[in-house]
Amino acid sequence: MTPSDPQDAFRVTLVQRASSLDPAENLAFLDSLTVDGDLVVLPEAAARDFGEPGADLAPYAEPLSGPYPSRLGALAEQHHAAVVAGMFETSEDPTRPFNTLVLAQPGAVTTYRKIHLYDSFGFRESDRVHAGPLTPVVAEVAGWQVGLMTCYDLRFPELARTLVAGGAEVLVVPSAWVAGPLKVDHWRTLVRARAIENTAYVVAVGQPGPRYTGHSLVVAPDGAVLVEAGEEAAELHGVLDRESLLRVRKDNPSLANRRL
Repeated sequence: MTPSDPQDAFRVTLVQRASSLDPAENLAFLDSLTVDGDLVVLPEAAARDFGEPGADLAPYAEPLSGPYPSRLGALAEQHHAAVVAGMFETSEDPTRPFNTLVLAQPGAVTTYRKIHLYDSFGFRESDRVHAGPLTPVVAEVAGWQVGLMTCYDLRFPELARTLVAGGAEVLVVPSAWVAGPLKVDHWRTLVRARAIENTAYVVAVGQPGPRYTGHSLVVAPDGAVLVEAGEEAAELHGVLDRESLLRVRKDNPSLANRRL
C-alpha cells in the first residue's frame, strides 16, 4: 500500500466548536462544515448544548431519523467520509434522553450511547440523561477500527481497554469537558494515558472555553501529542499512520503482556 492509501494513513479533522442552545443553529452549521479527510469529529452535545445544570433536555431529544442525524448522514454520503457528533436521542424514558454519538458513513450509521454519566464535580447528568447499555462500540472507518467514547467515559480505563481488546486502533472521544481547577490537566493527562496504556491513537474533541476546556488533541500510541488546540474555537487536522501504530505495539507489547 502507498502512504496515501486510507488503509495506512487515516486523516482526521477535529472541530472544536461551542454548540448553541438553539438546535437550528447547530443544524445550519453542518451545512458550512468542511469535510476533508476520512473522519470529521464534532464534540459531545453538538446538536444542542446541555444548558444550565439541571435544565430539562427531553424537549431537545431526537430519534435517529430526526433532522440532526439525518443531516450527518447526508454529509457523509455527499463527501464520501465519516462524521461523528453528539446529540440527545429519545429513549424509553420520556424525561431522560440518551447522550448519543452518531457515526455516519456512506450507507451506514453507528451509534454509541454514553455509559458513564457525569455525576461528579457537583453535576448530576444522570438526573436528566438515561445511561446507555453496557455495550462497547467499535466500528470500521476507512479500514481502521474506531472505538467510541464520550467525555466522562475517559476517566474509566476499563472501557478504553475493552474497546482495544475488541480491536480498536483509534479511540474517538467527543466531549464537553467542563472547565474548572486542574480540569485541563486532567483532560490532557487522561487522553495521553488512554493512548499510552492501550498503544492506540486517541482523537479527543471538546467544546471551547470559557464554559468548557477546549484543548482538543490527537495523541499517538506512544503518548506523543500530534496536534492540539488551545481554549478558543478551532479546527485541527491530523494524520494517523498504521506503520507507527504497529511499530509502537511491537516495541511496547503491553497488550500482549497483560496478565489480568
